[in-house]
Amino acid sequence: MDPHNHPQSPSDPAPTTHTMSSRAFASMEASPKKPEALQRPDIKQQSFAEIYGVPENFLEIEVRSPQTHGIARKMYTDYEIVCRTNIPVFKLKSSVVRRRYSDFECFREILERESTRVSIPSLPGKVFTNRFSDEVIEARREGLEKFLQTVAGHPLLQTGSKVLCAFIQDPQWDKNQWI
Repeated sequence: MDPHNHPQSPSDPAPTTHTMSSRAFASMEASPKKPEALQRPDIKQQSFAEIYGVPENFLEIEVRSPQTHGIARKMYTDYEIVCRTNIPVFKLKSSVVRRRYSDFECFREILERESTRVSIPSLPGKVFTNRFSDEVIEARREGLEKFLQTVAGHPLLQTGSKVLCAFIQDPQWDKNQWI
């Protein structure tokens, strides 16, 4: 019988993933192993921790909370960058910084100079009309998030870029330090 009290024939494959209570899980762990005839050597059985635990390496980048500042010709919008990771190259497990579109432009230029073996994706295009409308700001936010997720997720940039971690995590990041 399986944990749900359904009969199991020798030809049924052994289930690898279950949704169950912790009590049912504990009783399964305590039960004796299945006879060899019911085990499939080509399928690795995963533990509960392997299935639901924290991944070995994870990186979450979110661009959110756009804010428009200034008046008339001096207006600009900046975006909050939230980073959560356990990748060792990043100094902080969790960080929040704000960046303007012009910061992203400079960051991209630095990446291109620094990483000649990697094709750096494009940023969302410049907008000259209605650039402070909700629709334009949201479309740009989505484009910046996609750009940053792609760049930050690239293994060669994670290990070879000096500017990547600073841009994503350092609240004092200054583009003039990198030019």
